[in-house]
Amino acid sequence: MEDIKRILNELDLEANLTLEDMPNIDLYMDQIIQLFENKFSGSKRNEDEKVFTKTMINNYAKGKLLFPIKNKKYSKEHLILISLIYQLKGALSINDIKTTLDGINKWVIHDELELDPFYNSYLNLTQKNVKKFNEDLPQRVQEVEAEISTGIEGKSPYLEQVLMISSLVHMSNLYRKVAEKLVDSIVIEKETKRQK
Repeated sequence: MEDIKRILNELDLEANLTLEDMPNIDLYMDQIIQLFENKFSGSKRNEDEKVFTKTMINNYAKGKLLFPIKNKKYSKEHLILISLIYQLKGALSINDIKTTLDGINKWVIHDELELDPFYNSYLNLTQKNVKKFNEDLPQRVQEVEAEISTGIEGKSPYLEQVLMISSLVHMSNLYRKVAEKLVDSIVIEKETKRQK
């Protein structure tokens, strides 16, 4: 399955907005959009896809996924949260993202959390995830090839691709379901604290 090697080379799996990429001055929305477009352009599915739009960021602000913006400018802390939203939106609903980030937003507002160390920990984990993914994917390809060679007559490349897609989506769904259960446990914890 040569397509997998080509796809891995094309994807910018290690792309992340680092703290060094973030200016220490507040930015306007257009500057944020440009920053994210420049950083994540390699991970877009096609040229027409947008990493973020003004509407998306406005909706995140209105939906309280971000703590309030001052004077139409976004701080470094906003950039960190927007970066997390960018990663989370691929698997979680907007409501789940809001639930996940709600505590962080409140802590930032009350100066109870320094986001830089937390974000560095997140970046360290993403690097480890990419490494594990790059090690795991060839094994998945071998498993699909083994299934095709032993179980399916007429072993077409198309059927191999469909099995690979199905297997990858299934694995993604397993991780997403665990993440959703963790989000649900955040809700349960909040409800329990309110009742006390």
